[in-house]
Amino acid sequence: MCGICGFTGAAPEDLPTLKSMCDVMAHRGPDGEGQYLDAGIALGHRRLSLIDLEGGNQPMVRATGEHVSAVTSPALAADGSFIQGEARGMARGRHAIVFNGEIYNYRDLRAELEADGWEFSTNSDTEVLLVAYLAWGEAALNRLRGMFAFAVWDAEARELFCARDFFGIKPFYYTLQRTDRGAQFIFGSEIKCILEHPAYTRALNEEALESYLCFQFSALPETFFKGIFKLAPAHCLRVHADGRLETTRYWRPTYDFDEGRSRADTVSAIDDAMRESVRYHNVADVEVGSFLSSGIDSSYMAACLAKENPAIKTFTVGFAEYEGERDEISWAGELADQLGIANASKHIGEDEYWASLPAVQWHMDEPSADPSAVALYFVDQIAAKQVKAVLSGEGADEFFGGYRIYQVPFANQKVAWAPKGLLRGASKVMRAARLRGANYLERASETCEDWYYTNANGVAFTPEERARLLKRPVSGPSPQELTAPAYAEAAGLDETTRMQYVDLYFWLVGDILLKTDKMSMAHSLESRVPFLDKEVFNVSRTIPTRLKVDAEQTKLTLREAAERAIPPDWAQKEKLGFPVPVVSWLREERYYDLVRAWFTSETAQRFFNVDELLKLLDEHRAGADRSRKIWIIYMFLMWHKIYFGGAHVGSAEEAAQAVS
Repeated sequence: MCGICGFTGAAPEDLPTLKSMCDVMAHRGPDGEGQYLDAGIALGHRRLSLIDLEGGNQPMVRATGEHVSAVTSPALAADGSFIQGEARGMARGRHAIVFNGEIYNYRDLRAELEADGWEFSTNSDTEVLLVAYLAWGEAALNRLRGMFAFAVWDAEARELFCARDFFGIKPFYYTLQRTDRGAQFIFGSEIKCILEHPAYTRALNEEALESYLCFQFSALPETFFKGIFKLAPAHCLRVHADGRLETTRYWRPTYDFDEGRSRADTVSAIDDAMRESVRYHNVADVEVGSFLSSGIDSSYMAACLAKENPAIKTFTVGFAEYEGERDEISWAGELADQLGIANASKHIGEDEYWASLPAVQWHMDEPSADPSAVALYFVDQIAAKQVKAVLSGEGADEFFGGYRIYQVPFANQKVAWAPKGLLRGASKVMRAARLRGANYLERASETCEDWYYTNANGVAFTPEERARLLKRPVSGPSPQELTAPAYAEAAGLDETTRMQYVDLYFWLVGDILLKTDKMSMAHSLESRVPFLDKEVFNVSRTIPTRLKVDAEQTKLTLREAAERAIPPDWAQKEKLGFPVPVVSWLREERYYDLVRAWFTSETAQRFFNVDELLKLLDEHRAGADRSRKIWIIYMFLMWHKIYFGGAHVGSAEEAAQAVS
């Protein structure tokens, strides 16, 4: 686990730039760093050591004689210039790699490669990944079991090969800039690395703001920074010598429901897959802990890990407002006692929550409007004091049908007899009369493609609300246009499965996994996600929807599988999300006034119709819940001040100063 960066068209005098790109993401890897600059390529790495603590340093170079050498630090002459190649004893070879992530089946792959005659110099998964690519080419990707974003340089072909994991667990950002050296491809684990490169000129992408208002995260391939893009999950990218970019999708999720398998056998298949995945995710040369909340996902996962290691440490946070109540901490502590495992917890105070917001937005790179990202920031903080890696429960909802909104198609069946026009008309009448049920009838009159685009539906802005809010709409794609390709790929499946498929490519990667990576890395902690394992997906893809969710309950067979590891009270517990008391806070005078000042700022007036912003605040204070919409705007304005406020912000501390 670490951070990677680099660029093509490099020259010896670029070492300070490469070093700056590494330094700005030092939080991703405090255990070591390496820079490799040779033959037109610059590769940088910050390391968080978890596997092969002594031999796994990067960048890693495959030298002659089928051996590798790690570059652990830049070589500098007395005058500060870079010392090339053999002059510093650096191994020279055709291929060099920088890699962020973990390959959990690296020992299996190594045994296979050794049987084919390949030799190894380290015990690291990085070397196995490099050799697997040399042996099998792009086909190596589908043999991997893990999370990854990596780049391999071929000095002879002068090509760079980059890839991102199946579900987008690890981030990969890039830009292509035309310079006097030709086309320069610049990449990094974080956008802030690219911002350190002089070839890129910072500019806001206002189309991203439009999509953000509806999704509560950046939903476009292009980021909030014009010209900087995200490599999509399950895609690889080849940068040719002439600067051409060739992108390929190497894997796509498909569904093949096994209607002949019994319910009991389905439950066993889930349990077997989860226990195996947890075993693989426990591979490390350091201790691996686990998050533990009140929900089924982390409870089940932690219990599986406890079978592997009864001495595991678990971590939980809650809010001081709920202290003494039946909250996350009380549920987690009680389960930890029953399982006989350690649990460390923290109640997040109101002041520290608000004080952390600038750091959170700086680490996220793009504005994030999910209030639970801050809670994740704090649970990562307490975990990092005791372990270097934790298991986390992301992905269970998308794989096994965990969101309540997935039950909507079942509810709609109650009025399936009614003509669609009648339902639409009744919805308009009820909305005009301010009666409950208008949304239900409207959705029942449409297909999920018409109204569902992420799990943010209902809390973020609708396209109509967005049009009233923005001062200068740029006519970017609508949410339906953005999700249309995913719906087309899922054509022929039932509505609930189509919603899950869309969430794999939008909500999961754009919100859930982004905050998981950025908040853990903010504290130099690796977050591992056993549910998001390719073999776990291979089980979930065969489970008929009726065994995942129905009108009364979510995660039907996952809950039954979890009962083999945890008590029924936890396995059958209703999904609560993470209860952040933002709703009540925004009605307090101090926070109302604070946010109002942001909503009337010069930046707010540049982008938004301020009267609409103040209307949201006043309606919320009067009793309507507008908290998520307020938060979406507030977080954008804070993020904009940090990244476009005129000052260079190179740390979380400087971010706090920038908004003070």
